[in-house]
Amino acid sequence: MTTLASAEPETIAPPSPSLAPSGDGRAAFLREFLRDPFTVAAVTPSGEPLADLVTATVPRTGAPLIVELGPGTGAFTAAIQRRLAGRGRHVAIEINARFAERLTLRFPGVDVAVADARGLRDVLAQRGHHHADVIVSGLPWAAFAAGRQDDLLDAVVDSLAPHGAFTTFAYTHTRWAPPARRLRRLLRSRFEEVVLSRTVWANVPPAFVYYCRRPRTPLPASAGGSPPRQFA
Repeated sequence: MTTLASAEPETIAPPSPSLAPSGDGRAAFLREFLRDPFTVAAVTPSGEPLADLVTATVPRTGAPLIVELGPGTGAFTAAIQRRLAGRGRHVAIEINARFAERLTLRFPGVDVAVADARGLRDVLAQRGHHHADVIVSGLPWAAFAAGRQDDLLDAVVDSLAPHGAFTTFAYTHTRWAPPARRLRRLLRSRFEEVVLSRTVWANVPPAFVYYCRRPRTPLPASAGGSPPRQFA
């Protein structure tokens, strides 16, 4: 597993307005979509209104550990950095090496790992962490097969602190598609609280956010539950 930043990131200076998504970032996003549409699954990065909504669970006090899954060109990354304002730790897991390189250059204070998000537990363990306070996802859930959705959510639940929050988003036009309906069922089976946000009509395409809290801890095998899944 390759990382593009050290395990001990430097102190983060408060981001400037230049961290907002640029035309160059949108062009890079489109190029990566054309290279691998099943991994990127969108032709343009999320807008700032959606980014602000999906990162609303990042605390503005303390020193939290924030994990970002699938940051892409950094729309959510910039919003997280604005909320942290130099506090805590921010680990971003990106499977696309070209996106990861751009993120490292644009956000030198973010610890960027080139990895599959299903390896989240290993990424945290390598950095001496077991649980994140907040996990923010920019992953294209509706593009994933059932097994991959299961594995990703298993990794999220196993890596989230009991007091933590998990947020992800979905496009409004896919809300009733079978993968989206299945994702809602999975979220409700793994979290005690799942709340949907208002629709962000200004986003292209319009989208909404899932806020998930109180992860359900699987019962150990001796108590009648299934043993935790193992990842290669």
